[in-house]
Amino acid sequence: MQTLQGIQYLRAVAALAVVLFHAAERSGVNFAIGAAGVDVFFVISGFIMAVISHRRPQTAGAFLKDRFLRIAPVYWIVTSVMIFGAAAGFFPNLVLDPLHVLGSYLFLPVPSPNSGALWPVLVQGWTLNYEMFFYGSFAVTLLFPQRVRLALLALAFIGLVLAAGLMPAPPLWLNFYGTPLILEFLAGVCLGRLWLRGRIPGAETGFGLIVAATLGFATIFILNLPFGTWICGPLALIAVIGILSLEREQTLPNLPLLSYLGDASFSIYLWHTLAISVVVKFGALVGLDGWLLAWTAGIAGSVLGVFAYEAIERPFQHLLKHGRLSFRLPHRQTAK
Repeated sequence: MQTLQGIQYLRAVAALAVVLFHAAERSGVNFAIGAAGVDVFFVISGFIMAVISHRRPQTAGAFLKDRFLRIAPVYWIVTSVMIFGAAAGFFPNLVLDPLHVLGSYLFLPVPSPNSGALWPVLVQGWTLNYEMFFYGSFAVTLLFPQRVRLALLALAFIGLVLAAGLMPAPPLWLNFYGTPLILEFLAGVCLGRLWLRGRIPGAETGFGLIVAATLGFATIFILNLPFGTWICGPLALIAVIGILSLEREQTLPNLPLLSYLGDASFSIYLWHTLAISVVVKFGALVGLDGWLLAWTAGIAGSVLGVFAYEAIERPFQHLLKHGRLSFRLPHRQTAK
């Protein structure tokens, strides 16, 4: 399966948006819309799983193993850095609790002793709790015939959202997993089915969809409008449809840097807050503030993520695939 460059571009943009969101938040300026990068990631995740499972059929166990090895080891490394750093006094505001730490390693939503929120030790890892839940649910559907898999996934996810919304006081686990966010995975799976059947609009329509999504996100940012899943989910979906439309007709430009950042997007997402914290503290000492501090911190976070990709993620994935470490730049192109 050849890499879809448009998906790589979107992964890069989504990761950088989240980085700038966190950098701006720590710098006292507003780029809240950057959090919508998560919505884009969830739609892309559903799309990729649908396409991969069709073109490279696997058993449920093999699928879960591949997904686990793709996500867990690198995430555990970052989580461990946070834990050891807190124990050593580098993160004085980070309170450690054994149950919370265990939940963080197991991708389970456990209330944080720092805020009470259902965040793991590495705060942005909350999205991976949803990713792993989606992978587990998707793996269950692989136990059934192809013709009923999408219907089963839709029934489960829509049922969870309805149950959480209609129940007066849903239990903690239902309140977490019943969020409308999980419907973005479902939307991505549906889009994957349409892609496989060749039912993606043409390039002109796709370009219009990209413009519409961009204007939607920009309007929210410029006017400082409230937003949530029911707004950002559809915008993320039409952005992915638009990119796939251009991909199908091979009208996308060749953007090697953006493609590379797409490869590194997972490491950028995991590691960026460590660099942001350091830069924000240093920036406060030298008098940087506002957008200058936000951009500086964002660039530092992205650079750390790229370094972690080259030094940790890519060699480790090469080890899993080939049985040996490699620190050489890879020859493209194979799909993630």
